[in-house]
Amino acid sequence: MYLIAGLGNPGREYEMTRHNIGFEVIDYIADKYGVKVKKLKFKGLFNKTEIGGEDVILLKPQTYMNLSGESIRDFSAFFKIPPEKIIVISDDVYLDEGRIRIRKNGSAGGHNGLKSIIYQLNSDNFIRIRIGVGEKQEEGQDLADFVLSRFTKSQIPIFEQAIINASDAVSEIIKNGVESAMNKFNGI
Repeated sequence: MYLIAGLGNPGREYEMTRHNIGFEVIDYIADKYGVKVKKLKFKGLFNKTEIGGEDVILLKPQTYMNLSGESIRDFSAFFKIPPEKIIVISDDVYLDEGRIRIRKNGSAGGHNGLKSIIYQLNSDNFIRIRIGVGEKQEEGQDLADFVLSRFTKSQIPIFEQAIINASDAVSEIIKNGVESAMNKFNGI
């Protein structure tokens, strides 16, 4: 069984913001497999489905980004899912818009949601799919304001494709392993 967690913030005011790209990917996967991520448990909205013959839990933690690890920790403990079977999808301000980077493990790279997960799991040995949201453009703009801003009309097609690519990367990881997904999707 895999746990696939998309990171974001709950609430309408955060919909379609850069920081919520993980939620968007989970919603896309859920639609693709005909499920709704609406059940509430362990401070997260979730549902189960199957991808490539594997049972998976789709999760959107509702703790706000900086405490995402609490929900992921509780799901992983309850369903006995080891860190290496957890896939976390998040935004990344250090990647170009729409680019995907998959890693088997590693640091949080300054991302507070990933820091929380590493702390709560006491491990950095989980798979992460980072989606580039670009760097802040305005001089002096606060990083929090930037990641909580919405995509411009011209950026929407870029991020729609990134969501599809991230969904395909999840399937590739589950069906053929993380190395295969890294070879296919890193740099797209």
